Amino acid sequence: MSRLPEADVRKQLCLALDVATVEEACAWVRRMTAHFGTFKIGLRLFCAQGPSVVDRVREAGAERVFLDLKLHDIPQTVADAVSALTAAGPDLLTVHTAGGAEMMRRAQAATEGRITLLGVTVLTSLDASDLSSTGCESSPLAVTLKRARLAVDAGLGGLVCSPEEVSAVRAELGELSRILVTPGIRLSGGELDDQRRVATPREAVRAGANLLVIGRPVLTATRPEQVCEDLFAELSA
Repeated sequence: MSRLPEADVRKQLCLALDVATVEEACAWVRRMTAHFGTFKIGLRLFCAQGPSVVDRVREAGAERVFLDLKLHDIPQTVADAVSALTAAGPDLLTVHTAGGAEMMRRAQAATEGRITLLGVTVLTSLDASDLSSTGCESSPLAVTLKRARLAVDAGLGGLVCSPEEVSAVRAELGELSRILVTPGIRLSGGELDDQRRVATPREAVRAGANLLVIGRPVLTATRPEQVCEDLFAELSA
């Protein structure tokens, strides 16, 4: 992999703001804006603080705000939710591809082209045995590829998939998926936490991902800036 300028590395990195309050989130944004181009708001923070958290995070310095709610309901309900959430002003918003093609089409239409909708394929906390226990006998890869194709056909602007499936998704869809988001990023030798399908930053980028989500390895580190330096070093090497 050729050496990337630091500005390009920063664009590829997303910090998951997995904290309880908007004050904590904004403090992390101010501290980490030099290292991360995107900041992700998940269910915990959004449910605790409401839609205004998007503006607060942006005002703290976030260049791009990623609202990760994995919407999954009947098509009209999701479309209405997407319309309301679009007004909150995130740059990226997730729906769950398990909701089906019609749900995704309606959701995409509800954005009116104002934000980028991403389709979550299979959660990185699930493996084949987990899928089987829910009645899905296909492998995580097979499910991911099928759902990824549905998402692209529905007009979504990107996908979220585990590091293990990124290369196959990129090979299957090429640039039809402009954004390939990969959670489950861990530095070599790091703790897995509750993730099962993980990769190092370099492995994920080589596989075709262009937005890497990292949370706990930074948020729980004794020296978060050092973790960021290690990320930059690995991706710039």
